Amino acid sequence: MALFPVQGIFEGDFVVLLVPVDTDDPMTVVAEKIAHHVVGRRVAAQDRPMRIRRQGEFVADEVTVAEANLAPLDVLEVVYA
Repeated sequence: MALFPVQGIFEGDFVVLLVPVDTDDPMTVVAEKIAHHVVGRRVAAQDRPMRIRRQGEFVADEVTVAEANLAPLDVLEVVYA
């Protein structure tokens, strides 16, 4: 359980954010933490689940930051599924 910095971008947004997440956070929580800064501001809210994409591949929702073997400042993209 430790803070971990990632870069996050939401599909349809133009701002890359530096977001602190926890190494025990599953990808669903990481998506919410990134979306908190974007949805309702620059991207409209939708009634669909959010997913994390890394280097073009979806990361399973239940995988934690630690299990995903992320490097500090990796870029994660949040998309509506």
